[in-house]
Amino acid sequence: MQKFLTALIVLAASPAMSQDASGEVEFNNHCRTCHSVEEGDNRMGPTLHAVIDRKAGSVPGYGYSDAMAGSDVVWDAETLDAFIEAPDAVVPGNAMKPYSEITDPKVRELIVSYLSETEV
Repeated sequence: MQKFLTALIVLAASPAMSQDASGEVEFNNHCRTCHSVEEGDNRMGPTLHAVIDRKAGSVPGYGYSDAMAGSDVVWDAETLDAFIEAPDAVVPGNAMKPYSEITDPKVRELIVSYLSETEV
């Protein structure tokens, strides 16, 4: 029991998890089932590698819904945040089902930050 308590104290005294790591954790918790940040790694959803400044529905080799492929959306921090919060409000008729939304703005901020930093 003493070792367990010591471990908890050490963890509590450690520097806070970086925003990058928190963003990765939130991405893994909410997005990784369908998406990857690895270039060319399309899954149920397209890769999100280099998503910032990319036109929606434009990853080669991925079969997008007509709604996504035909949208005029270009992904930036603002549009990603809005889409993660309410996909149907940004691209009506998109195929991100059964995903619903992430209502917590801090979680969305961490995910968008993480995606912004995975561009290389």
